[in-house]
Amino acid sequence: MNTHTPITDADLHAYVDGALEPARRNEVEQWLTSNPEAAATVRRYQEMNRELRALYDPVLAEPLPPRLHVRSRRLPWAAAAAGVACMAIGVVLGWTLKPEPELLFTHSIEQQLVRPAAFSHRIYSAEKIHPVEVRADQEQHLVQWLSRRLNTDLTAPNLSAQGYVLVGGRLLPSTDRMAAQFMYENPRGVRVTLYLRRGAWENSESGFRYFESADANTFYWVDGPFGYALSGNISRAELLALSEAAYHSLAP
Repeated sequence: MNTHTPITDADLHAYVDGALEPARRNEVEQWLTSNPEAAATVRRYQEMNRELRALYDPVLAEPLPPRLHVRSRRLPWAAAAAGVACMAIGVVLGWTLKPEPELLFTHSIEQQLVRPAAFSHRIYSAEKIHPVEVRADQEQHLVQWLSRRLNTDLTAPNLSAQGYVLVGGRLLPSTDRMAAQFMYENPRGVRVTLYLRRGAWENSESGFRYFESADANTFYWVDGPFGYALSGNISRAELLALSEAAYHSLAP
């Protein structure tokens, strides 16, 4: 009889936190060797933990603020005072150790923009007959349709200088909103896709970030409320050059 218990997200978090029993830890480690995407997720969790420790471990070493010291001459019930002080310490540390906005921002972008973009690239870039809903010979209709559905004025970036021409595009569901995907192809048949959607981000910095997954490599950036993710199974340098070209083509 098969008694193997499936590995869950809770197991991965417990693994990262060192909270698994040895037997279960061994099971998770063996499972991760054959699941590279999950292993990459675990590495990101570990990196987040390292960043949090680097930011907040010094706080744990700070002396207790004088206002939280228990003074027996003023508080006759020492045990009750100690309990109140411990509670106050817990509140202070709980507030102090909350995740940095930057880490929460990165996690939100990854879940709502980058992973869906990479997965959509893997699914549709392999299609021979129906890679897109609307082909490039109807580009004006495609852009107008997607603009209307995403409630914004869109542009299909021009990547011809980099050797990639527009194949077409499609409308896609995202985690909580609609998304658009534009597909491009070079003379060798290599395809890249630009995935974009609106989010509750309102970011004023448009720096590129890089993400690797089993589905595709992705450069992504956020400009105001819109997120953009360019995905492809090509080198990091070529993907960056295409991302820069797309960004400049989209700039007003």
